[in-house]
Formats: sequence, structure tokens, C-alpha cells
Amino acid sequence: MQAEDRDPERPGEAPLDALFAAARAVRERAHAPYSRFRVGAALSDERGRIHAGCNVENASYPVGTCAEAGAIAAMVAAGGTRIRAILVLGDGSGPVTPCGACRQRIREFAEAGTPVHAAGPDGVLASFTLEALLPASFGPELLGG
Repeated sequence: MQAEDRDPERPGEAPLDALFAAARAVRERAHAPYSRFRVGAALSDERGRIHAGCNVENASYPVGTCAEAGAIAAMVAAGGTRIRAILVLGDGSGPVTPCGACRQRIREFAEAGTPVHAAGPDGVLASFTLEALLPASFGPELLGG
């Protein structure tokens, strides 16, 4: 990604089409043999790098991993510390938003105004701020962090 492709008003935020392409590519690798509902997520960090993850189901349903959690783990492993934007792409015809646990995971690394884009196979269907998806949230600053 070229520096000029980034929004000067939101440093570190990757272009929406780049997030969509990354989420679409990784969604194809999802391990979803039980639900057959593949999800990919891509986020941009404070340096404009894109990190992606896909859902990984397990026969013991509670131990599966959401796509958003995978993307966040990839960001942290690469040294990223802030989410500037995130896009979630599901197989369904309606917008796929992060589950409650993932909203809290995103909150750990994002600000209230961080864009959260919900997409289907044909493109972005809705965009929200993190605050709209997780109002009056609990975050690290409340613990003195």
C-alpha cells in the first residue's frame, strides 16, 4: 500500500478496498466444517499495515476462534498496538458484525470512533463506529492502563 493511498485525516487507516480484499482472501481459508459459515476479518494498525484472520471452528464449539480474534492476534504478533479500522466479511447476505466478545476484543485496541465495516461477499453493507456497536464500554483506561 502506498502512503498516498491512506486517508490523511485518519493516519494508519488502510483503504476500504484493501481491507475488503484481505478479508475476502483469508475468508476462503476459514475452517468452518460445522456451521459452514466462513468469516474473514482484516484490520489496519497504527502504521497502516493490514492484518487478517479467519474463523477456525472446533468440534468442541466453545473453543473455536473468531476471525476478528485471529486478525487481532496477527496484529499483536507483528508488533501493532492500535486498530485504526476493521472489516468483517461473512458468507451471508446481510451485514456480519462482530460478536459481543469480539467487540470487546476490538475495544482493547481501538477508540470509540474506530470504523467497523460489516460486509457480505459483494461488498460493504454497513459501517459503524465501535461506540455504536459497544456503547458505554469497559476498557483498559478504567483499570489505569
